[in-house]
Amino acid sequence: MQRIGVLVVGLLVAGAAPVVGQEAAAGTALWRVAATTLPSPPALATGPGATFWNPAQAGDSARTQIAIEALQTPAAIGASGMLAALRVRARSLGDIGLVYGRVGLSDLARTTDSPDPTGSEVPVYAFAVGATWARMIGATNVGATLAFHETRLDATHADRWTIDVGASHRLAGDRLRVAAATHFFSSLSASEPAQDIYAGVEARLWQGPLWGDRAALHGRYGLAFGHGFAADHHLGLGVEFAGTVALDLAVVREGSFGESGWRPVGGVRVTIGKYRITLARDAGMNELGSAYRVGAEARFK
Repeated sequence: MQRIGVLVVGLLVAGAAPVVGQEAAAGTALWRVAATTLPSPPALATGPGATFWNPAQAGDSARTQIAIEALQTPAAIGASGMLAALRVRARSLGDIGLVYGRVGLSDLARTTDSPDPTGSEVPVYAFAVGATWARMIGATNVGATLAFHETRLDATHADRWTIDVGASHRLAGDRLRVAAATHFFSSLSASEPAQDIYAGVEARLWQGPLWGDRAALHGRYGLAFGHGFAADHHLGLGVEFAGTVALDLAVVREGSFGESGWRPVGGVRVTIGKYRITLARDAGMNELGSAYRVGAEARFK
């Protein structure tokens, strides 16, 4: 029964909203579970796969970028999913592309007055596909994504369109970066549980030689709010070695899943030529176990 907790949370945070709004909120709750493996604040995430969290991802020298990520939560939750993104350079228009994602709960069986399963599995998932655009305007990276969403909760489903905008700006000679983005934005309400507003700031704390290579240390703080319940806080550090290996470690305080608490999350990124591999893990809360994310990106110039 624990594995349907995320579904129950999605319905609870919807409050007294209409049924369609409850389904949309439950779908967004599934995506928040997928985001637990992000070792940096969503607003500050970079790369083609990060388009799903902040569409402002222009400025890369590659003409074509491809990313795919697989997500797996502990058995107590039973959620899994994937993200994929394709971006191409469109000359003066900037970068255009497509994003796709699906996350759902597995092994939910129908029961009656007994815990023994009867009949087929219960389908519970959230699906999204959209078109995205980004461009550098001076020192500011801006972007937008128009997406179609479907949320399925057994025999009922809800469809909706969202439009998200994001921006990332560098200050003080690249020593400071601030970023913000909407996520699944479809209402002007500042307390809509089916959407989020992300913000983040990143500062370069140190840069210099380390073990014979150039290294840089960054501090990050992120915030997720505007969703009708307590804000989420993300505080972390990231170190990059010669542009080849990067390590990230953070602690996240969530206000969206019952009682607030801190949980650690970490990740490693390895760049080999035009390919980048990402491994990330969160330590979980309430002894439910860890969630994992494995990603691969390719850049073609």
